[in-house]
Amino acid sequence: MGVASKLPVYFEQVPGGGIITTKLEQVLDWSRASSLWYMLFGLACCAIEMMCAGASRYDFDRLGMIFRASPRQSDLMFVAGTVTHKMAPRVKLLYDQMSSPKYVIAMGGCATRGGPFYYDSYSVLKGVDLIIPVDVYIPGCPPRPESLMEGCLKLMEKVKKEKMADWSRDVRPE
Repeated sequence: MGVASKLPVYFEQVPGGGIITTKLEQVLDWSRASSLWYMLFGLACCAIEMMCAGASRYDFDRLGMIFRASPRQSDLMFVAGTVTHKMAPRVKLLYDQMSSPKYVIAMGGCATRGGPFYYDSYSVLKGVDLIIPVDVYIPGCPPRPESLMEGCLKLMEKVKKEKMADWSRDVRPE
């Protein structure tokens, strides 16, 4: 009965029984959103705040988010920090190795728009969204772990609304 009370779907309960009727797609969306496996790609100071969000005080595990070291086992990539032109092919390669559906959170001013290096450095990419699609942007330099947690909750809401037909696409509609 504990699982039935947490399902965000329409269900009917037969008097005297424990039968739940729902759409399979809604159950799959709920389960995918509640069990995001993330891969860390920390490049600068934002990585410290990202690791802090996974530690015991903020604890990503309570949201069902589990760290995976391999891109093939991950469905969420955190890009935190300054992405240089030399590092950009590696970010793209790791993204391509992830299985669909895959999601990206750009964390910090450097990952979202180039940060303080936007005008002064020729070697810094002006946002990771130039090479891979980004689902959630988290501003700040560096953003607090609370902001990262809020960004993850926003992504979970987005995953719940996504249709199964969109899973195989690399580029999701806006």
